[in-house]
Amino acid sequence: MDVALPPGMERILFTEEQVAARVREVAAEIDAKYQGRELKLISVLKGSVFFLTALARAITVPVKIDFLGISSFGGPAKDGHSPGLVRIAKDLDEPIDGEDVLLIEDIVDTGFTTRYLLQTLAGRGPNSLAICTLLDRTVRRIVQVPVEFRCFEIPDRFVVGCGLDYRQLYRNLGYIGVMNPDGLGKHS
Repeated sequence: MDVALPPGMERILFTEEQVAARVREVAAEIDAKYQGRELKLISVLKGSVFFLTALARAITVPVKIDFLGISSFGGPAKDGHSPGLVRIAKDLDEPIDGEDVLLIEDIVDTGFTTRYLLQTLAGRGPNSLAICTLLDRTVRRIVQVPVEFRCFEIPDRFVVGCGLDYRQLYRNLGYIGVMNPDGLGKHS
């Protein structure tokens, strides 16, 4: 089935079917690791909510869910990304001490934000702490972080869909699409 691409979209990187299949595979890996245990999934708002929902539905071990909201400060770099200061804008609703925690990310890029979140969460005394990401862009990694579960490794391209956005648009796409840099300004 052909999908009509929105303006500015260059191509589909991963189809809806590929995303769903890979989420099920990663959920099975998580089930194997946490068999017989309860797991707390912590989603980073807003982008990872779509991935969290799909993943949680596919995991069979008992799960609890909580959310973190973050804000980044600092001027954007030449490439439009900002590895500036990060702060928690919305904290967890419940403590995580003694819990097995899986931090759910939509994308791990430079590693700065993920490292900050890992350090913050580790200081709260979880039994275990690991990362699960929908997309891993290792080519841009500046700070190494231990990504235990990943659905896809991607090239250095601007992607949207499955929670990832461009100016709050395209999060609802069921596939991962590559935006055409020349088409990005058309939505201003």
